[in-house]
Amino acid sequence: MLKAGIVGLPNVGKSTLFNALVANAKAEAANFPFCTIEPNVGIASVPDERLQVLADISKSEQIVPTRIEFVDIAGLVKGASQNEGLGNKFLSHIREVDAIVHVVRCFDNDDIIHVSGSVDPARDIEIINLELGLADLDQIERKCDRTRKQARANKDAQAEVLVLEKLITALNAGKPARQVNLDEEELASIKDLGLLTNKPIIYAANVSEEELATGNKWVEEVRKIAAQENAQVVIVSAQVEAELVELPAEDRADFLASLGVEEGGLKSLIRATYELLGLRTYFTAGPKETRAWTIHAGMFAPQAAGVIHSDFERGFIRAETVAYKDLVANKSMGAAKEKGLVRSEGKEYVVQEGDVLLFRFNV
Repeated sequence: MLKAGIVGLPNVGKSTLFNALVANAKAEAANFPFCTIEPNVGIASVPDERLQVLADISKSEQIVPTRIEFVDIAGLVKGASQNEGLGNKFLSHIREVDAIVHVVRCFDNDDIIHVSGSVDPARDIEIINLELGLADLDQIERKCDRTRKQARANKDAQAEVLVLEKLITALNAGKPARQVNLDEEELASIKDLGLLTNKPIIYAANVSEEELATGNKWVEEVRKIAAQENAQVVIVSAQVEAELVELPAEDRADFLASLGVEEGGLKSLIRATYELLGLRTYFTAGPKETRAWTIHAGMFAPQAAGVIHSDFERGFIRAETVAYKDLVANKSMGAAKEKGLVRSEGKEYVVQEGDVLLFRFNV
């Protein structure tokens, strides 16, 4: 299951956003630093309107969405890499996630204390990125010292030292590891380090309810920084997300429309995370259930089948597939077959976004 870590300075809205993302998990949200000591973990269903449409066509008994795990990590402060605040205890939690959602405060509220005394997204981002970089640098330098001793008689170790030195140079220049040009073999050699600055990042610009539709000058600052890092920016309002959770499902669209937006931050954030990690969704649908499955872009049909069960991949024969839009347009699998829209695909077929699949296998 995909895991994303929510990070940021204290009191920027991390735990409030987390509570909204995983409505059944209630992380404590309070107005003082280090409210979150241990990371809160919760599972969020990935919203996808296509599931209900397919379930109606297939007359499914239940709908099973794909899921994403969010980890609410305690607020970092300047000096965290040197154990200021709760320091490396927090940073170790970030090493376990696939992507980082960096919540940046882009709202002004005198009633909510800012740990640095004022709203300044550029400064706040620099603090977090610096601490992550320093933590990585310390870890890389220690490994490099050990590997240099092995490199005297080991060619693989010699190659690894070159990679580590390349990273050290970049981090000392203030660049994250993800901006270092490494090939697949080089990336594999440092995978065990779980480098913080090598993880994909999304900046969640947390704004007030009134500015959710328009953003503000602070959001523009975040966008400029993200553009330099090839990172993504999503405008969210933790305040709005908290209110949405309390509303009946049928009232949520009207509430969002009253704010001038079509969707809440949850959908925007999850969609951005999927795009950032190169993920795709395909569906299986039948009388028992309609279910969404997550795969990596470029996966072949047998690999996609293996997401359901390893037996499906091992005994793969073929995949009967129809595009979501074609199935919906024809309102039934039978009608889609009559028009030749249901195809039989083999092992070389690359599964596309929104494919509705039925796997044939034999083990």
